[in-house]
Amino acid sequence: MNESSTFTSTFILDKAHFNECYRESSTLILSPKIFFKSGVLILFGLIILLFTPVNAYAAWFVIALGVLEAVSLYYHQPWWVLRQMLSRASNSEVKLTIDELGVLSESFYHKSKILWQDVIRVQESDLGYVLHFNAGKNKGKSYLSKSYLSNDAQKFIYHKVKQI
Repeated sequence: MNESSTFTSTFILDKAHFNECYRESSTLILSPKIFFKSGVLILFGLIILLFTPVNAYAAWFVIALGVLEAVSLYYHQPWWVLRQMLSRASNSEVKLTIDELGVLSESFYHKSKILWQDVIRVQESDLGYVLHFNAGKNKGKSYLSKSYLSNDAQKFIYHKVKQI
């Protein structure tokens, strides 16, 4: 493999991209355990409503918070995608450059570089790669879809992952 390989592609930050990004990189699993906090809020609100002389509006407020928490967990993906679609970067073109130093993504609104030396783990799925990185105070993950990567770029990433 050529040591000075550079791969460039472009893609649009559209709804399909955001949905794929969420599906492939989200760690939220809907289980009864994650609804515990909302259940506690609803139960606490019912206790206040039924067994204390506190104003009923306060009890209904706590119950509503519990319901809102449960709804926000259940509809987490559509809510996340909607927030991304409302951002000013939505529907903008992103230029992606992958080289020996790292992964550079540039758009009119944002520019970021993830160095290979900062990548601590890479998860590969059928649709893309999730890069987990730790660059000082900047810790996070970034998603690369295989749909906008050439076969050579995917081979290059595969070889870089083996070096990590």
